[in-house]
Amino acid sequence: MNAPHGRIYLDNHATTRVDPRVVKAMLPFFSEIYGNAASASHVFGVEARAAVDLARRRVAALINADPADIVFTSGATESVNLALRGAVEAGAGRGNHVVTVATEHTAVLDTCRRLEEYGVRVSILPVDSEGLVDPDDVRKAISPKTLLVSVMAANNEIGTLADLGAVGAVCRERGVLLHTDAAQAAGKVALDVRSLPVDLVSFTAHKMYGPKGAGALWLRGGVRVSSQMLGGGHERGLRSGTLDVPGIVGFGAAAELALAEGPAESLRTEALRDRLVEGLMARLDGVRLNGHPRRRLPNNASLSFGGARAEAVIGAMRDIAVSTGSACSSAESRPSHVLSALGLDRETVLSTIRFGLGRFTTAEEIEAAVERVAAAVRTARSATPHLQHQHIES
Repeated sequence: MNAPHGRIYLDNHATTRVDPRVVKAMLPFFSEIYGNAASASHVFGVEARAAVDLARRRVAALINADPADIVFTSGATESVNLALRGAVEAGAGRGNHVVTVATEHTAVLDTCRRLEEYGVRVSILPVDSEGLVDPDDVRKAISPKTLLVSVMAANNEIGTLADLGAVGAVCRERGVLLHTDAAQAAGKVALDVRSLPVDLVSFTAHKMYGPKGAGALWLRGGVRVSSQMLGGGHERGLRSGTLDVPGIVGFGAAAELALAEGPAESLRTEALRDRLVEGLMARLDGVRLNGHPRRRLPNNASLSFGGARAEAVIGAMRDIAVSTGSACSSAESRPSHVLSALGLDRETVLSTIRFGLGRFTTAEEIEAAVERVAAAVRTARSATPHLQHQHIES
């Protein structure tokens, strides 16, 4: 069975295709409604501002937030920087300690490393074999100088969903802020900031079928951060710079679609994901599913193929888009720090492939992918017989 054009996209954690309905919503703002949203003195600017305000309401609705608490950015990475660096700077007189987790995205970990260069103490906590941090470890790590804890909502490689309720309860108990990187979670699992004990949430449009270059930071009312981008006082003075009106409009459209269609879409992609995993495990021995078996993103499967290097498998099926881990880490050719943090040995890490299903993934594509991936794994194993004894229990 062949997928259309022979190409199959299963790398939706790296980025998603922009939904045609989102593109349609954006198009007028490139050439018809093209004013600067900060230009309040004429109708062109007023029209652009109205579009941004509508998008802000739509993005806020996705996480059940007050629109006034949404700050638009260029993406989740900028949002993370604003949250972490901004919170540390704003709280400089009260403390100089940040707590985070070993499996966080590099946007968080690299920002923490930069903070260390400025004298901030950073505690990086371990996770268990399924990728969950122990709330008691968070409690023990918090000191009187702790300003912020950062725990991602859904891991971008293994799909594990954090217990933000338990971690947030600890943070509330100890009087520190909790930030969560929700780039992978927003639009795929329910996020309600009115009920979750979180204080800052970073997310982005291009992980939910919106455009690249548009993101947001939600700050609970009363939470203070110092601006990291100066020059004009846009976004309540928290993020200066001319607003990307088409991108923000696209973000709003994508958020509206995710709110309306997300629950049904998650059930569909979860069923397809299970067919993929079960199909591969039925055809191959030595296949391991990484991350939590149930508490995970509905569209994620991180699979280790014992005895087959991931690069060799991927190289044998260039028409199937998958990855060895985070797109950011892959760009630097680094082994996955997430898989290593789970306690996996080097060969298992190097034999792991991340599959990310999405809105446009079809059952036909999954059936075709199972056959092609299985064939590529067999080919890779036959080329490296010395690794075959290292097959992992499935």
